Amino acid sequence: MLTTQDILKRAKAAAPALAAADTAKKNAALHTMADALLADEASILAANQLDLDAAKDHISPVMLDRLRLTPDRVAAMAQGIREVAALPDPVGRTLARVERPNGLIIEKVSVAMGVIAIIYESRPNVTSDAAALAVKSGSACVLRGGKEAFRSSNAIARSLQKGLEAVELPPELVQLVQDTTRQSATELMTARGYVDLLIPRGGAGLIQACVDNAKVPCIQTGTGICHIFVDDTADLNKALDIIENAKTSRPSVCNAEEVLLVHEAVAPAFLPKLKERLVDDRAAKGLTPVELRLDRRAAAIIPGTPAGEADFDTEFLNYILAVAVVDSAESAIAHIALHSTGHSDAILTETDAHAELFARAVDSAAVYINASTRFTDGGEFGLGCEMGISTQKLHARGPMGLEELTTYKYVIRGNGQVR
Repeated sequence: MLTTQDILKRAKAAAPALAAADTAKKNAALHTMADALLADEASILAANQLDLDAAKDHISPVMLDRLRLTPDRVAAMAQGIREVAALPDPVGRTLARVERPNGLIIEKVSVAMGVIAIIYESRPNVTSDAAALAVKSGSACVLRGGKEAFRSSNAIARSLQKGLEAVELPPELVQLVQDTTRQSATELMTARGYVDLLIPRGGAGLIQACVDNAKVPCIQTGTGICHIFVDDTADLNKALDIIENAKTSRPSVCNAEEVLLVHEAVAPAFLPKLKERLVDDRAAKGLTPVELRLDRRAAAIIPGTPAGEADFDTEFLNYILAVAVVDSAESAIAHIALHSTGHSDAILTETDAHAELFARAVDSAAVYINASTRFTDGGEFGLGCEMGISTQKLHARGPMGLEELTTYKYVIRGNGQVR
């Protein structure tokens, strides 16, 4: 078994071949990688079933769904790779050009990062998403998946390597770390000279560990305590549809709603409808009802679980929604400033002034007006599949697509100038 250090050395050695590849070569690689995924569907699904069997008594049904692959999901992974191939090449663009009085021409040009390391948890589709974005942006990638998904991710990585070899690019451009212990994560965090950018994609614990321990450049991603505020002029039927989507369409992802704030003027009318939609109707249909964790004011209107001290600071990733009643848009904004992780927050309102105030005052990577937070995703933003959602401000923020995976250098052209 290759050690993590072996893998890092091979990635660094392979990276120049991809940095030198033109757009046509990279796109050809992406298409053969997609082809290889589809050709190897049976072996990928067989590996995934082994992961599911091993995990079924250890993780929640919601997390099992994150882990599960199906023929449709494999097809979606392949399609995601093809969509990245169709995007403009982010490398080699002239970002700025200046001609100095002495005749020097100075150009700021986008270039590949080099080696990108990604640490992620139990979503095997991240393996193909990350590899596709790395290849198109000209960088080698070292992938460190969670132990629950190791067999699935390993099968996917092997298929992607076949696609690279089909166009005579080094398979070491896409590698999966074979050690699933914490030691390998620490090695990536401290791999100075080998890792040019580290991206953790997972829960709060993983991200905090990277922030605390990384000695290489690191992007904070993912943790999403996402809020929706129902203003006093919100269309309540529209609000129910949006909240149901944001909470229940896929509660295990970082752009799912975790906190609902309701203006006191509409709370008596709206909260009973909310309970009916998310609790009673879902139970009647045989679906998992949402557990409503209510602050004191909300609990005076509808039955539910009393909210604990930590409930407004928790990324549940489950069918749980913390609910609070607030006095105004300003109160909602203040609550979000205190509790949000800076991922995605939304206002539902028919008052333009409140919408604009919310958009200006809420300091999150994605701020929504009358739409579900579930759209914070590279594909939904037209960026192709994403490497993660950055919740910091340097050097990337929001969905990390191709542009966010490049850096730049200055190219200066002269004709004998000296200083």
